[in-house]
Amino acid sequence: MADDKAKRDFRDRDRVSADEDFEVRYFAKQHRITPEQVRHLISKHGNERKTLQREARKLRG
Repeated sequence: MADDKAKRDFRDRDRVSADEDFEVRYFAKQHRITPEQVRHLISKHGNERKTLQREARKLRG
């Protein structure tokens, strides 16, 4: 049976939520940094995923 196209997922995938531990842990694991570093990046640069990815790359060196 095909998926119901009327049911849409409206989560914002362009953002990383600092309130959701699983999102922080996943982002940290993905970029090989600590969850504390992710939270620091979010507080300093906001929660836009593209910006956080760029800043995480800078942290890794």
